[in-house]
Amino acid sequence: MAERADVEPAERFRPTSGRFTGVLLEVFAALGLLLAYSDRDQGYALPLALGACFVAVLAWAAMLRPGLALTPTHLVLRNMVETIHVPLAAIETLAVRQVLAVRAGERRYVSSAVGHSWRRAMKASRQGDRRLTPEQALAQSYPDYVEARIRQRCEDARSQQGVQRGSPEQLALAEEVRREPAWLEIGLLSGSGVAFLLVLLL
Repeated sequence: MAERADVEPAERFRPTSGRFTGVLLEVFAALGLLLAYSDRDQGYALPLALGACFVAVLAWAAMLRPGLALTPTHLVLRNMVETIHVPLAAIETLAVRQVLAVRAGERRYVSSAVGHSWRRAMKASRQGDRRLTPEQALAQSYPDYVEARIRQRCEDARSQQGVQRGSPEQLALAEEVRREPAWLEIGLLSGSGVAFLLVLLL
């Protein structure tokens, strides 16, 4: 059986935001669990432990899980509760502001893994759509490099597949976008959140 070309990402991008806050929240959650265990005979121990578990899962899913990668054929956006595989040749437009946003067909897909600060995003918005090579973009900022690199790979994919921008072939490729729910994160978020609320209310 032939292996899928996009099973293992060939190029991963370093996340630019949320990591420090996510790790900090994980540390606080761990301290909360330790306090709940040490005071396990107290009435607040169970709500504290469940609340810490919920915060730990939420911090992981929202701030540490998001990622961005390129495979030979797809842009992979790993978000809070799902992973989206977008064919490179299907991407019509893309931009990195506070988040990365790409459009394929009539749908818009967003990744929080890479983005500018609010001030830098406003400046980039005023400058409009710039066409820089990855090397030129890297001299300005890493998010600019990510945008230029993905744009370059999209153009290469369209050229290799003979797909014109806005053509019926490109629209057809947009229908091949795959969404993979992150069932583990969904289950842990739902379970810990419901358990925490029940303990508070009962």
